[in-house]
Amino acid sequence: MTEPILSVRDLVVEIPTRHGILRPVDQVNYEIAPGEILGVVGESGAGKSMTGNAVIGLLDRPAKISSGEIYLKGQRIDQLPITQMRKLRGKEIGMVFQDPLTSLNPLLRIGEQLTETISAHLDVSNREAEERAILALEEVGIPAARDRIDSYPHEFSGGMRQRVVIALALCAEPSLIIADEPTTALDVSVQAQIIALLKRLCREKGTGVMLVTHDMGVIAEAADRVAVMYAGRLAELGPVREVLGAPRHPYTEGLMGSTPLASQGKERLHQIPGAMPRLGSLPDGCAFHPRCPYTQDRCQAGDTPRLKTCDGRAACWFPVNTAQQGVA
Repeated sequence: MTEPILSVRDLVVEIPTRHGILRPVDQVNYEIAPGEILGVVGESGAGKSMTGNAVIGLLDRPAKISSGEIYLKGQRIDQLPITQMRKLRGKEIGMVFQDPLTSLNPLLRIGEQLTETISAHLDVSNREAEERAILALEEVGIPAARDRIDSYPHEFSGGMRQRVVIALALCAEPSLIIADEPTTALDVSVQAQIIALLKRLCREKGTGVMLVTHDMGVIAEAADRVAVMYAGRLAELGPVREVLGAPRHPYTEGLMGSTPLASQGKERLHQIPGAMPRLGSLPDGCAFHPRCPYTQDRCQAGDTPRLKTCDGRAACWFPVNTAQQGVA
């Protein structure tokens, strides 16, 4: 069996506050195999980006990993000193942040930022670093890359800056890429290009990708497996076709019902009632039960459902098919 590039085991992230300890990530487990794209989806505040930041070691204080383990190609990395973790960033783990303006230095030319990253992690000459930088820009669809490499970030549009950030994450050929909403600022045609690029990297170089997004269409097109998160916990995890085609968790079913389809015409979309609970006031039992159309007594009290204690794919005491039968 092939060793996973990334293995996250019972990860818990805590934030101490004057009112108590918050858990934005609570006992999360998943793996990413070589050449696999794992899509992570959920509403804002579900814990998607926080999980990615924990993996790369960029949690903002006072947030910290309180328990659990993170392995990169068999090496445990959650306890590494800061100096060693810095060596992994860029070289072994590439990060595509949500806001390109905070990822690029406005005082440095694009080429300087790319070549600096390449030279820091790869044993190449200055000339070769520049050529690699130009190639990276061409791969993400920057026109006239050889001329634009001397431009500053403010000379690019928002979508073009996002493509530069993606090139920056890819330029040192990392084993794992954490892409946090990489297609948000891009138009449909460029989205397709970036998705095709990520899939090609996975296929040709065995790169693993953690793809964080709100867009179920991107998940369906790009991901091999999907992890659905809710209130810091995994609600459902499985192959994309199975999860999107026959969701077992009521939250996943609600997300799918909220996604517009061309075949729906002008029919009104389904809306999940209520809102995600605040981390400081999570309900007892299943965190989703106040919004769930199939909730039962067991959902509202007692143990919190987990993937391990349920059917292994959905953290629900009464998966959708079973719940529907009970309600009917």
